Parts: sequence; C-alpha cells; structure tokens
Amino acid sequence: MNWYLEVLKKYAVFSGRARRTEFWMFVLVNFIITLVLAVIESLLGSGGVLGGLYGLAVLIPGLAVSVRRLHDTNRSGWWYLINLIPLIGWIIFIIFAAQDSQPGPNQYGPNPKETVA
Repeated sequence: MNWYLEVLKKYAVFSGRARRTEFWMFVLVNFIITLVLAVIESLLGSGGVLGGLYGLAVLIPGLAVSVRRLHDTNRSGWWYLINLIPLIGWIIFIIFAAQDSQPGPNQYGPNPKETVA
C-alpha cells in the first residue's frame, strides 16, 4: 500500500525514475480498487459513476508513474504513446515496464534501487 500512496504523493511528477515495484504495485492496487468499485456499483446499480470518478482521480498519477518507469529503462516518456497501437502497443509497453532498471544514473536521474539501498 505504501507504493500506491507514494505514487499519489508524486501526483504529477513526470521527472525522475520509478522502480518496477513502484509501478507494478500501483497497477495491482489500482486494479483491486477498480474491481471493488465495480462490485459495489453492480450492487447499487449506480451505472459506473464511482469507477469513472476514481479513474479520473488516478489518471494523472498513472501517467506520471508510467513515464517515470520508462525513464528508469532509459526511454523517453513519449514511448507511452505506443499504447495507442491496439494490442501490439500494449504488449510492447508491458515488456518495457517489466524490464530491469538501467544500472547507475542515466539522463533522467539516479537509479532508485541504488538510492534506496
């Protein structure tokens, strides 16, 4: 949960780097919250209002952590736009996000693994 809150604290920070753990824990918690909201909405019959509001609330932090994750693999944040290509783009982005950090500092900042340890 701390990883999720850390991403929310860096609400619109697109600079720097994000570890794999930070990115994937945000994705996991985000997925779980979305499922819980979907169940609640189906029971209440609210038509997706809660999910829509939650999606808007985490849109910017989700983009920011994705860009920082790309920076950690020494790629520009513009690579996020590869998600616009149906299926193939998503697969390529998942591969990029799953790759290990570039060792040492790069043009986007110091390696977060080395600074935390």
